[in-house]
Amino acid sequence: MTQARSKQVSLQDTRYYHLISRCVRRAYLCGEDNHTKQSFEHRRQWMVDRIRFLTSIFAIDVAAYAVMSNHYHLVVYVDESEAMAWSDEEVCERWQQLYHSHPLVERLQKGESSCQAEQDKAQKIINKWRSRLSDLSWLMRNLNEHIARKANAVDNCKGRFWEGRFKSQALLDEKAVLACMAYIDLNPIRAKMAESVQTAQYTSIFERIHNKASHIDNKSQLPFTAKPLLGFMGHEHKDSPKGIAFFLLDYLSLVEATGKVIKADKRGSLNENACALLLQLGINGDDWLQLAEHFGKQYHQAVGSLAELNAFAVHTGKQWIGGHRQQAAIFH
Repeated sequence: MTQARSKQVSLQDTRYYHLISRCVRRAYLCGEDNHTKQSFEHRRQWMVDRIRFLTSIFAIDVAAYAVMSNHYHLVVYVDESEAMAWSDEEVCERWQQLYHSHPLVERLQKGESSCQAEQDKAQKIINKWRSRLSDLSWLMRNLNEHIARKANAVDNCKGRFWEGRFKSQALLDEKAVLACMAYIDLNPIRAKMAESVQTAQYTSIFERIHNKASHIDNKSQLPFTAKPLLGFMGHEHKDSPKGIAFFLLDYLSLVEATGKVIKADKRGSLNENACALLLQLGINGDDWLQLAEHFGKQYHQAVGSLAELNAFAVHTGKQWIGGHRQQAAIFH
């Protein structure tokens, strides 16, 4: 049964979320259709460009992404404090990059409001826009609708492109965030689309390794400064108030080593002592490989320790969160 998004998101528990959207059957986001032999590889860049465009507008940062043949993954950080720091004028400017303005707001901006009631109504509209610009549903709506319309126009067809609503998964602690990021960055290797993380294009780890932000054909498309991927505070953003609390090089080393094990399909060959990050996380090699390969299938709704899952359940109006048993041994 479909759940309200308010029962899947609790910013008081975490600002990190794993988001997934999948195409309907026989619709291709990217890759080559084996039936028609038509290539859709160019759509990968559509996705990355649109993500970069939207995160320049929204108060949401991307920590990880992977664009696959019929679905994509994001790990995002919702930064409500950024939205609250915007002036009303900036909120309006950002919103109007996506939608038309409202007559009452236009009158307020021009100083033409006829009465206090009209001013108050306009202010409520601006406050609603501010809230939506840090809302996951509005981000995904603007991402998925744009890609669907563009793909349908090119394919000269109509109808549904995405398989229902996007799925969201709350990442309740640092272990969950890092494990989910690795799972996403390793998607092309698990799918045998890439030999190594160095060649896994259209993923966040490829971007981090090559220190190269996504190319956008028309730079003027970005009305605001493009955001880089959310940084690792132990390295390039150590003085930032937000970021991933580890060293980037440790993460790159761990994911690269994990990718080699997955590709070779050799269990137990991950050298825990050589992967400093595993020692920091307190996760053994076998458990880490299990996370890196099956994170998206074995863990649902939320990922974290039992205490964190219980708190998340209370704050989202649930009696319990699925996956307690699988998570208890790793997330403690």
